[in-house]
Amino acid sequence: MDHVVPPVAHDHRGGLRCMSSRVALRSSAHPFHASCLFLLKVKDSVSQKTIGLMRMQFWKTAIEEIYRGDPPSQPVSAELWRAVRKHHLTKRWLLRIITEREKDLDDRAYRNLQELEAYSENTQSSLIYLLLECLGIKDVHADHAASHIGKAQGIVTCLRATPYHSSRRKVYLPMDVCMLHGASQEDFIRGSREQNVRDVAYDIASQAHVHLEHARSFSRNVPAAATPAFLQTVVLEDYLQRVRRAEFDVFSPSLQNRNPLLPFQMYLRSWKKTY
Repeated sequence: MDHVVPPVAHDHRGGLRCMSSRVALRSSAHPFHASCLFLLKVKDSVSQKTIGLMRMQFWKTAIEEIYRGDPPSQPVSAELWRAVRKHHLTKRWLLRIITEREKDLDDRAYRNLQELEAYSENTQSSLIYLLLECLGIKDVHADHAASHIGKAQGIVTCLRATPYHSSRRKVYLPMDVCMLHGASQEDFIRGSREQNVRDVAYDIASQAHVHLEHARSFSRNVPAAATPAFLQTVVLEDYLQRVRRAEFDVFSPSLQNRNPLLPFQMYLRSWKKTY
C-alpha cells in the first residue's frame, strides 16, 4: 500500500564508538533495505495476486533457510545471511515484515488509523528493530522509540504517497477518517483540494506527529549509539512541517519539491546528538 523510504543511516556521535556504530549500520543495513525494496515492489511488479503470493513465499522460505545456515543462491539472501550470522538478528522481525506485506497484496484501503498503525509497526518498526540489533543495541527505551518512529514513518509514507496512488485511481487512506470528514475516494482520485480532504490529511498528519513526540519523549534514556537508526525522524518532521505550511493540501505542488536544506538539518541534528 505504500512506498517506503528506507530509514536514513546517519551518524551523530564523535569518537571511535560512534565510528564503529556507523560502520556496523552501513555494512548491515543495506541487505535489509534491499530485501524490503524487493518486497515493497512486489505489488507493482506483478499483475496477479497469485504471483505476488508466490514471491512472498519464496522470501519466507529464504528466511527459514538463512536461519538454517543454507541461504538460497541469490545475492540479497547471501548478504542477509551474513548480517544474520554476524549480528544474531531476530528471525521474528524479518518474518513479520514479510507476513504483513503478504497481507498488503489484498490491495485495499486501511479500515481505520489503528490498522495503519499496526501495519506500520509490523513493517517499519520491525525494520528499525533490526537496525538496532545491527548496532548491538538492546534497550527497552530504544525499542519504545523505534516502535513510535516506525508508526510515524508508516503514516507519513501513506499520506505522502497519496498523489501517486490517486493518479492510479487508488486510495489507501484510513476509511474511518475519510468518512468522518465526508471525503470520498473519488475526491482523492480527482485531486480535490477542498477543506474536507484537507481535514483528512490534518487528522492523519497529527497522528504521525503524536508518534514522533512519543518517540522523542524517550530520548534522554535512549543509548547514544542507537541514534543513527532513528535519524529518519528528520525527514518525517520535514514533510509534516511542509504539509502544515501547505495547509494540509497533500496535492500542493510545493510538496513535490525536495528541501535543499535537509542534509544540513540532518547534520545539525546529528551534531546536537538528538533525533
